[in-house]
Formats: sequence, structure tokens, C-alpha cells
Amino acid sequence: MARGYRRALPCAARHNAVVTATTPGTAEPTPRPGVRDGRPAQHVVVVGGGPGGYEAALVARRSGARVTVVERTGLGGAAVLTDVVPSKTLIATAEWMTIAERASDLGIRMAGMPADAPDRRHQVDLGRVNARVVELAAAQSADIRGRLLAEGVEILAGTGRLDGPARVVVEPTRSAGPEGTAAAGPTLDADVVLLATGATPRTLPGAQPDGERILTWTQLYGLTDLPERLIVVGSGVTGAEFAGAYVSLGSDVVLVSSRDRVLPGEDADAARVIEDVFRQRGMTVLGNARASAARSTGEGVEVTLDDGRVLTGTHCLLAVGSVPTTQGLGLVEAGVRLTPSGHIEVDRVSRTSVRGVYAAGDCTGVLPLASVAAMQGRIAMAHALGDTVLPLDLQTVAANIFTAPEIATVGLSQRELEEQGVRHLTSTLELARNPRAKMLGIKDGFVKLFAHAATGIVQGGVVVAPRAGELIFPITLAVGRRLTADDVAQAFTVYPSLSGSVTEVARLLHQRRD
Repeated sequence: MARGYRRALPCAARHNAVVTATTPGTAEPTPRPGVRDGRPAQHVVVVGGGPGGYEAALVARRSGARVTVVERTGLGGAAVLTDVVPSKTLIATAEWMTIAERASDLGIRMAGMPADAPDRRHQVDLGRVNARVVELAAAQSADIRGRLLAEGVEILAGTGRLDGPARVVVEPTRSAGPEGTAAAGPTLDADVVLLATGATPRTLPGAQPDGERILTWTQLYGLTDLPERLIVVGSGVTGAEFAGAYVSLGSDVVLVSSRDRVLPGEDADAARVIEDVFRQRGMTVLGNARASAARSTGEGVEVTLDDGRVLTGTHCLLAVGSVPTTQGLGLVEAGVRLTPSGHIEVDRVSRTSVRGVYAAGDCTGVLPLASVAAMQGRIAMAHALGDTVLPLDLQTVAANIFTAPEIATVGLSQRELEEQGVRHLTSTLELARNPRAKMLGIKDGFVKLFAHAATGIVQGGVVVAPRAGELIFPITLAVGRRLTADDVAQAFTVYPSLSGSVTEVARLLHQRRD
């Protein structure tokens, strides 16, 4: 995870909400496309309609630019159609199963069921679950499309390819006709180009997805029956989230981790909690195991590990990272510099190595979060169109892993603090001590806070809890505003509430100053 950015973004590029100041009885419409103050407006061409692309388009349009978005699969991109929105919808469904598992602890059982009946009493209709996932993603994509059109953004279906630094050639999406060909598309002259082409799932040479038994995370939503035994290859964020979701839905799950623990890039204490919860729910976690191949047997799959072991299951999910979509788009020919990993090299205001060409999102490799992609896109347009902007500050980015419980983090991690030699204090409070957690039957999780040893300024934090993505906000505010642990401790919280643990853990960091 990239770190080291120091300042947060100003209000000039914070939001995409429409805010207008008008004289009573008058209205101020969005500037007419192509005209600004009677002069031709700058033409912004956005290649890719994901969060980085559509947020950039909205900012550019509100700044008076003429904007064209080129998108090949649908507005919202992979984040909306095959990644973030679908996966979190599936995970939200699985969360209801984990809540139901706690029912007996709270004295609740279904009518007619004996007190000693198994906790799992609900059956999952995966076909209906996935149909809802796809419907919700399509609706969100349609909403984004409608918003862009309402703002006067031109939308072209196809793949955008650079033809030099100031020209984009649009290759229309191929038709489904017998010829399988498409007519030549338009060529767009641009004053500013934003590349937001995203990334695609990485595969293994010996494990190629077939969409039926061997799957990437974009292919899971075609399943109509719950996998009886799912082998998940990869224990990073994506692998852990799907493994946790499917074990909650009722699948027998085997998680293959090439490291000694799951979520190797996260806080060690947080990862330990998640792995313990996984095992308690019946998941098999294989540490220090690397998959080398996977093949379909017709009725199932066989996954071969480097040590020669062969795992059998009904389905295999490949969650081994992603590859930036940067090849074949004319980037190198136009002078756009790529990193050794194939990502587009950008600075903190999203500029590439070519004047007038910017990039945002997963194709940059900065931080694979939709929120970061959107912020990169907004910053890029503010910078390109002459608005006030400050560079991207990754230290203030809150991230969340949607396992059950969730893991939310912000600021510097414990490992980074130690590697950088920052004198710091750490306090940790188990969530089980929280009265609201007791009422809800929550047993797993904690809140951890890091503060500078001399100044008391909050350096970062970790929350492991249900809805940790919501509970991290006060810590995000503290990091972004450079508040001290005492500042956080002195804030009022509702009693009883899970947020009370945030102020309580901050009180543990108080240092008496004589």
C-alpha cells in the first residue's frame, strides 16, 4: 500500500454534488457543451467510465468543459458492474447469515424449532441472490449514465486508444452479429485526456478460468447453485472477502494462502482475528501453500499445490491480484510512461509523463480503491482546468475489508511507524468489553489507535468490528485534522454505542503533562 502523501484535498475537488448560487427567481444551468463565456470550451476526453472517469467527467462538466466519456462495457466500469458493487452486495447478503448464527445466543429461535437445533436454519437461493446482485449493479450503472447525460456529457460506447498526446481514436464495441466486426469509430481531438482504464483479474499460467468451474471474481455472479466445496486461491483482500462470504452462505470453503496467514498486508492482530473467525466457521485455511495449477474435471476441479498436494472441490475461485488495462491503447507510443508492472506512472495530481494527459484509478497502481480513483479523477480535472487543488494525500484514505467482522484502517500502520522510526504509543481495546457489543452478541474485534509519543497527534488506527467502515470515520477525521488522542477522548459519544470504544481507546493514550 503506497503511503507518504501529506495533505488532504480542498473543497474545490471534494464532491460531485451539484451546488449553485442563484438570484431569487432565476436558475443557473450547467454551462452549454462547447461554450464557455462565449468562447469554445476545452474538450476533455475521458477514457473509461469507472469511478475515476465519471467523477472526473462531472467535475470537468461543472467547470464548463466539453466532455466526452468513452466506455466499452458500461458506465461505472468494473467497480459498478463486476467488482465493488456486486461483491459488496453479495457480502451484505452473507452478513445476514452471520447475524442469524448469533440468534440462539440472544435467546431467539424460529417457531417450532427445538432449542438445540443447529444454528443454520436458512437456505440460500444463490440464483436469486446473484440475479439481485446483477440487477442492482445494472441499476447503479443506469443511474450514473443518466446523471452524466443530464449534465451534458457525451457518452461513446467503445474502446479509447491514444493517437498521440491530444487525440483519442474510438474503436466501437464489436457487434454481436455474424461478422463480429465494427465500423471505424470517431477520432476525438482533446485539450485534456484522462485515462481511467482500470484493471482485470490476474490468472495463473496453469489455471485458466472457464467461467463454469474455474472462476475469477467477475464470473461468480453467473452461478445459480451454491458451490458445495469452493477452493479460493489467494488470501488477500478479494480472496478473504469472498471466502468469508461463501462460508457464511453455506459452502465448504478451502482458502489457499501463499503466506503464513491470511491478509498478509494488513494489521497482524486484525488478520489474526479474521483467520480465527474463519476457522471457527468451519473454513479450511492452508497457510504457506501456493497453487500452481487448476483444472476442471467436468463435475468438479482439482487444484495442484507447489508441494504436490492436490485439492479437490466443485469450484475454484482465482483471487491472485489484477493486471492494469494499459496494453494496446497507444500509451507508450504517445509517450506515456509505464511502471515495470505496467501501471501508468502518475504524480500526486494525476499527471502522466505527457502534458495534458492524466490518469486515475486502478490503471495507476496508486491504491486500488474506488474512493481513491474518484479522488484522483477529481484532482486531475481541477488541476487541468485551472481550479485550486492540493495533491492526493494517501495517509488520510480510509480503507475497509468487507469480511465479517470488517477491518477498517486509516493513516500509518504499526509496521510503517516502526519502519519509519516514529516514536509512537499504541492502545488496543477489545470490542467484547463494549456494552453495546455485549447486547448485540458481538464477541470478535477491537479498536486500536496509534499516537505520536511526544505530541499525542493521532497517526493512524485500526477497527475490527461489524460496520467497521462506519466506525473508522472519527479516526479518519482525527488523522486528517491532526487531532491529538486527547481531542478524540474528550468528544462525547452515545452510551451505549460501539463508537464509545473509539473515545475509550483514546483515553488510554492520555499522558499527564506536569
